[in-house]
Amino acid sequence: MTKLIARRLAISVPLLFVVPFLTFVMATLAPGDPARTILGDDFTPEAYQALRAELGLDKSLFAQYADWLRGVVQGDLGTSPVTGLSVSSEILSRVGVTASLVLLTTVVATLIGVGLGVVSALRAGWLAKAVDVISLVGFSFPSFWVGLVLVAFFAVKLGWFPATGFVPIDISARAWALALALPVTALAVHAIAMVAKQTRDAMLDTLSRDYILSLRARGISERSIIFRHALRNAAIPVSTVIGLVFISLLDGTVLVESVFAMPGLGGLVVDATQRHEIPAIQGIVLTFTVVVVLINLLVDVLYGWLNPKARVS
Repeated sequence: MTKLIARRLAISVPLLFVVPFLTFVMATLAPGDPARTILGDDFTPEAYQALRAELGLDKSLFAQYADWLRGVVQGDLGTSPVTGLSVSSEILSRVGVTASLVLLTTVVATLIGVGLGVVSALRAGWLAKAVDVISLVGFSFPSFWVGLVLVAFFAVKLGWFPATGFVPIDISARAWALALALPVTALAVHAIAMVAKQTRDAMLDTLSRDYILSLRARGISERSIIFRHALRNAAIPVSTVIGLVFISLLDGTVLVESVFAMPGLGGLVVDATQRHEIPAIQGIVLTFTVVVVLINLLVDVLYGWLNPKARVS
């Protein structure tokens, strides 16, 4: 297991440098100029060049990236050239919103998706067809569209939930739950479809294996076969897809947070992109990259725990 973790880290750590660098290059080459954003429309060439020099924009791409990387090593993600705020403080002030949204959606998708997948695999018929329909619907509609429909019906028409905003759980647990109900549902529709389909396919494949037939021939109870043998082996591919769901939710939150006007990292991404704030964009990308690396590592460790052959190999 230690060798497995070390090997995965050796593969993943370079991503922490490569992904932010590629993002930096693309953001720098994209249309837009932070200096012009700060100065507005009325400025002199001298003031423009002086501001670019102050922001370090007159340096080469590699020099700018090296300056940013040097700050990251020291724990400084830089400062927004437009707002003047620390990128680290902006991320920390918003990460709780995105974390609540992603974690809660993952839990909901896992519980409902695994439950639907297992039940539909064990009981063929209308329930299996219902799961197929749910999966098809979940894959067909994007999360932001589902969010707009939920806002129009449950928030605007019925008034059951707030249409926008976010309330921290330490202020009011009830308001926190109500604020997250619609955005979590919007994100969970697609996630549940992914988990349910993978769980059902994995369970059907596992239940058709020879060792399961052998256990049944020996008179082992069906309950023991399912919970002690089938579920454990089916959990291997399911854990992988849950990790992929978590990672995909990081992208999905950008649009969903915009639909519900939630002050999370998704909104910060949109604002930073519109203002061409390269330090903020890099800081957010680095944060997401670290999360992706950790989730992939967690999935690999879980895979190794569930599958002894992976530890040996």
